[in-house]
Amino acid sequence: MSRHHNQSIYRDYFFIFIGATLVGLSYNIFLLPAKLAAGGLSGVSTILYELFRLSPAFTQFIMNIPIFIIGWMVLGRDFSKKTLVGTFWVPFVIWLSQDLPFHVTNPLLGALYGGIVLGLGLGLVYKGNGSTGGTAAIAQIVKKFTGISSGYSQFIVDGLVVIASLVVFNLELTLFALMAIYITGKAIDVVQIDTSRTKLILIITEHEDKIQALIKEEIDRGLTKVRSIGGHTQMEKTMILCVAEQQEAVHLKKRLQEDDSSFVIFLNASEILGRGFTLDKYDGQKL
Repeated sequence: MSRHHNQSIYRDYFFIFIGATLVGLSYNIFLLPAKLAAGGLSGVSTILYELFRLSPAFTQFIMNIPIFIIGWMVLGRDFSKKTLVGTFWVPFVIWLSQDLPFHVTNPLLGALYGGIVLGLGLGLVYKGNGSTGGTAAIAQIVKKFTGISSGYSQFIVDGLVVIASLVVFNLELTLFALMAIYITGKAIDVVQIDTSRTKLILIITEHEDKIQALIKEEIDRGLTKVRSIGGHTQMEKTMILCVAEQQEAVHLKKRLQEDDSSFVIFLNASEILGRGFTLDKYDGQKL
């Protein structure tokens, strides 16, 4: 258990470092050159850079300090070492990459690709159970005291940043910033939900022994059986639930097509926790 726990921690920190690096690069390559204040402290630092030429890396670092302290006091253990790493690694990457020779100034391309890279980065950070601090921390504090959902509180905080950008930039750039926020949210969902190539397979059959043997012997997966009754025939049948990897599901589909008496449904499984997926398939078993 300890070994698996340590592997999980290393995996989380790997995701946080890679994700936070992408967040910093997306800012310097796409968002800042295109003048897109796409919410968050990055949006605030973009506005301050446009007005006073303040270093975005320095600005984000300084603003994150009181937010992190307040968040630690208010939210307690929710602000772990992972949050500390994500919070301050982003401005460090922005400082390291501030003199990159390539950047995108077109606001459409900046919103599109900046939103994608930013979303992928944040998705990886969240996948590592971390945070980049900033307005995400403010949103959590707002949620704690108001009771509104995380999504709404984040939308309110980011919305205020975008409205402030309207004063500094023109309406067109503000609309591109809103587009970047939308794309970022979709990219986060892709990383957190849709990256799993696993399938939930539902098999309604009268030949449960045959199907059970097929699943066990040919793809070596576990299954769950649920007794059910056909709504049309009123006959007792068995519904078998099985989760398999993409290639295993393809193989099982070919074999099940040989049995036209079974009713089979393949569904995308967003995330699987447990033996055979996040745990070793034979962990603790005597083989």
